[in-house]
Amino acid sequence: MTQTLATQEHVYLEAFRAFQRNGAVHDPAWVQALRQSAMDRFMELRFPTARRGNEEWKYTDVRPLAATPFPLPSSANAKPAPQEVRLATFGERTWHRLVLVDGQPAPDLSSLNGLPERVRVMGLAEAVTSAGDLVQSHLGCHAAHQSEAFAALNTAFLHHGAFVHVPDGVFLEQPIHLIFITTRGQQAAFHPRVLIVTGRDSSATVVESYLGLDNSRYFTNVVAEVALGRGSALKHYRIQRQSEASYHIATTQVNLTANSSFTNGAFDFGGGLVRNNLNVLVAEEGSNCALHGLYMPTGDQHVDNQVIIDHQVGHSDVKEVYKGILNGRARSVFHGSIIVQPHAAKVNATQEDKNLLLSPEAEADTKPAFWIYCDDVKCGHGAACGQIDPDALFYLRSRGLSEAAAKGLLVRGFAAGILDAIQVESLRKHVNSIVSARLEEWLGQEA
Repeated sequence: MTQTLATQEHVYLEAFRAFQRNGAVHDPAWVQALRQSAMDRFMELRFPTARRGNEEWKYTDVRPLAATPFPLPSSANAKPAPQEVRLATFGERTWHRLVLVDGQPAPDLSSLNGLPERVRVMGLAEAVTSAGDLVQSHLGCHAAHQSEAFAALNTAFLHHGAFVHVPDGVFLEQPIHLIFITTRGQQAAFHPRVLIVTGRDSSATVVESYLGLDNSRYFTNVVAEVALGRGSALKHYRIQRQSEASYHIATTQVNLTANSSFTNGAFDFGGGLVRNNLNVLVAEEGSNCALHGLYMPTGDQHVDNQVIIDHQVGHSDVKEVYKGILNGRARSVFHGSIIVQPHAAKVNATQEDKNLLLSPEAEADTKPAFWIYCDDVKCGHGAACGQIDPDALFYLRSRGLSEAAAKGLLVRGFAAGILDAIQVESLRKHVNSIVSARLEEWLGQEA
């Protein structure tokens, strides 16, 4: 007999009512109305615990999450020490840095004084008042909170988070780093919201880092809305290193306009149950996007990547490559969908997901798919799961390498294409160091 876990939607409803009465009472009416609409919708959708017949959640069981009554954080804990903040940085001194601790902005840990004129990087709550019209025209307008339960839940509690605006014609040389730190002992729900807006013919790099300082059990439910202006270019990276006992649900909605360019790199090393929803809407011709992902779960970690690219128009290019390196009893899920709508001719799209299993108990489920309703396109996809090639391993061993060193070399070669796609040198070195440390832990010091 299968035990049924009671879901805790009512806990979030009560927390929402208290949130509206207390912490959010002074927000503009349009924000409060957006929240109320989202909570109403969340109570209708409820947590997606039914997996039979639900392809989107078939391989990921959120019942333990749905049955856990995570409260909102009462207040931020003691600020992390500078050396702990440096765990999320890459030695960059010239980057523009916004730090949030336990969901709340930490001005004393941030560094925004060197921002060029007219570029805005600030906490979302501040942006709602200081950049109200611009924020209102985008916030809640892109992410699908009417159809996605976790996006609806985030929207119901939207308050703290990050706002980035790069105006028309601005080329931002130094990256913007948004750092979300969860301190020790947290057992709460965090709903950070990120809004990134780029103006016409602008260019920027934004890095999101999620770091947990201990192995506490908490729930991070983040939504990022990214709106690219015509002719703009955005490089966007996410690095997730949260507690391996935590739940991490991330939804990123990207809207591409004419001749815009979006480059994304997603790197998952932490989290107990991780679900990434990356949705790209190609709304105007001439745009392109390159999506790269690397995930390295171990133990009982579960990482699920769902990527949907919707070509509403043609004359656009997409390249999507994800790779997983799995150890222990880890499990990964990849479900990629590229949709080519009628009349979206001249689309050039490829998607690929490959998984390397370092343990006989690891498991990967992969399902790349195309939905093509137009003839004049060029599309291709592929998927693979396997173990280290024994012939390649034997060859390296015969050349004098230890087993750990040989395996490390082969695994690094497998990941190299994803790591080399990182276009920011200090970030590339940082991610490489995380990969190396993980392989040394798994395979031995010689790896």
